[in-house]
Amino acid sequence: MKHLGNFNWNGWMRRMSSFRLVKSERGQSLIELALVLPLLLTILLGTTELGRMAYAAIEVSDAAGAGALYGSQNLFTASDTSGMQQASTNDAADIKAWTSNGIDVTAVRSCTCTDGTVIMCSTAGSKCISPARIQMYVQVSTAATINMLFAYTNGHPRTYTVRGQTIMKVAQ
Repeated sequence: MKHLGNFNWNGWMRRMSSFRLVKSERGQSLIELALVLPLLLTILLGTTELGRMAYAAIEVSDAAGAGALYGSQNLFTASDTSGMQQASTNDAADIKAWTSNGIDVTAVRSCTCTDGTVIMCSTAGSKCISPARIQMYVQVSTAATINMLFAYTNGHPRTYTVRGQTIMKVAQ
């Protein structure tokens, strides 16, 4: 382009073309955000719910392990089912905030002979014939019903039940 006096046509054309480009793309970012934001929020909410369910499942499973660990210490603690239940409940203390009922715990003791015969623990001494020996186990089962944070309309339940179970041999 020619220079007419002190006026620089090349500089003016460059400034005008970049101004038009910026002016025409001014709302594009806002429109893109409006289109992508619902998808990003859906992913964020789904990840939050999945993380809560995974945490609750780990917590309930660990509570079963804590109760069984208490019961497997010796013959006295193996018959203390209320102690096993209390150990499980104490281990899952923070799960109470997510449920309406807290955690349900059942603890049982079972006996077998080393030859594979299943026997009652109360009559184990007379039922296990030598050379078989008595083996005692404790089993703790836990369950908690977790409330979801958000209500979903496509048929998903509002609550989920997570369960845990641990069986340990009693130290003798």
